Amino acid sequence: MKEFILPCRDLVVHPKMTVPVYIDNPTSISCLEAAAAATQRIVIVPQYSQGYPTSPNDIYEIGTIGDVVQVLRMPDGAIHAIIKTTDVVQLSSITVEGGLFSADAQTIPMNDDMDDERIPLLREKIYDNLQSTNLFRKLKLDKLRNVIQGYPLPAFIDSVIQTAEIDTDTAIKILTTPSWYEKMVTLFEQVRMIYETSKVEENINRRISMQMEQGRREAILQEKMRAIQKEMGEDDGEMDSENLKKQIEKTALPREVKEKALSEWRRMRNMSPMSNEGGLLKTYLDELLAMPWGKSDKTKIDLDVARQILDSEHSGMKPVKERILEHIAVMKKTGTNRGSILCFVGAPGVGKTSLCKSIANALGRKYHRISLGGVTDEAHFRGHRKTYIGAQPGRIMDALKRAKANNPVIVLDEIDKMGRDWRGDPESALLEILDPEQNKSFRDHYLEVDFDLSNVLFIATANTLNLSNALKDRMEIIEIPGYSEDEKIQIAREHLIERAATDTGWDVKNIKIDDDALRHLVHKYTAEQGVRELQRELTAILRRTLLENNGEDVYTEFTSKKIDELLSGRVSAGFSKRIGFGANA
Repeated sequence: MKEFILPCRDLVVHPKMTVPVYIDNPTSISCLEAAAAATQRIVIVPQYSQGYPTSPNDIYEIGTIGDVVQVLRMPDGAIHAIIKTTDVVQLSSITVEGGLFSADAQTIPMNDDMDDERIPLLREKIYDNLQSTNLFRKLKLDKLRNVIQGYPLPAFIDSVIQTAEIDTDTAIKILTTPSWYEKMVTLFEQVRMIYETSKVEENINRRISMQMEQGRREAILQEKMRAIQKEMGEDDGEMDSENLKKQIEKTALPREVKEKALSEWRRMRNMSPMSNEGGLLKTYLDELLAMPWGKSDKTKIDLDVARQILDSEHSGMKPVKERILEHIAVMKKTGTNRGSILCFVGAPGVGKTSLCKSIANALGRKYHRISLGGVTDEAHFRGHRKTYIGAQPGRIMDALKRAKANNPVIVLDEIDKMGRDWRGDPESALLEILDPEQNKSFRDHYLEVDFDLSNVLFIATANTLNLSNALKDRMEIIEIPGYSEDEKIQIAREHLIERAATDTGWDVKNIKIDDDALRHLVHKYTAEQGVRELQRELTAILRRTLLENNGEDVYTEFTSKKIDELLSGRVSAGFSKRIGFGANA
């Protein structure tokens, strides 16, 4: 048979007590009268909400059941009732009909050890701590002594809980403790914490009082704020828990994610502000809300614009650019990233990473690069469990957070340099990320919820084909060959000279260098497939010229002879080592 429930704000009552209750709320009056009329017992239950609760989520599932001994109706319509409590109960199957709560009540057994000889000692200990706190200095010590010595044990516990303003969650914990001795131990721990908190407050007030004597009121108020924040471990930017809940409800989260966020928020709300775990949960919720749930860069793909961007930023490489345009064309037609993952393979300096940037510009998406050189830990991709010290999301989720969109271009740079050790196999996690059938529900260990990675355009780069067969199967390998001498000259003319001038502060109009001089520089001073060394040599001759002209970029014609003069002494010491010849080569 279901028992009637009387919700009470900030009221936790122990069994074996006679409790006077004054009620002026019409719904509560109806509940009490219904219980009395049916000669049923009634359960006193604390509530979460400030107003009268409207749903089972607004009340606790723990209460104290008792008999309605007397009901007196007052002239103003209110009711004065007396309830004699008997047991602590666990509620289940809570229902609400016409504003009246009822539920099945299961008695929580408790050992009757009131005669334990340790309990009077704990009473004295509680008294010793209470009389030293600011809260109880307002009470007369003889009255406090009467509470300690004269009250029955249940009334004593309730009196201390109410007077010390112990929070409801802690009071519920004390209520459900299975023995009176253990109740007293828990109560003593709370009172001891109040005492220690009082000492901290006294130290702060003493410091403020000393400074107040110097007449610096404004500075003192700021110092008090800093002192309180330091003692409490709070941050200036900490979000109020209610505001955090509103942000969770306002953010367009998937249903599973929102349930997870609200569950963690409830845990955080029930913890002490000084709790380390509470701070960890707040950090977790901040990370969860920072993810781009449902946020995409909405740009229309224009193949002509994409071709123009690729041609303007990269010279030559026509087959590679055509393959990229084919991939973009498929994306335009399907509206998805359907197709193979592209993997650019080539020597350093041939333009793999810059090609990826150009693809992001052509698509109008955010760009983020993740270097995989030397990565051996699986947590690099999957993140750490949030229970670990210093836990954080993996690099993939961090990239999405920084991009503030769920469809950026993410470059997995130097994928051939990735390794493995005892901490895990990062390749297994990467295979899941690159598989379009699996990455729709990628689960980061820190966030602990699924995230759809199918909108992300992943592009990999590598210097060699030293990859596992599984990775090769996931990707389409596009080899970027080294540049010919003519292509290097064209790239230098269109890009490298201007870049070297910017790096060294030159006006590009003051630089004259013909194709023969560039060919001489390429042939004699570089020996690579890319153009990175050519870029360095161009920068070197501009730096040397600045030194000769006292830091001024005067108009200069760089001939083959001029280049040899500027770079003299570097060939035998530098170039021969780079290409692997002996000193007398």
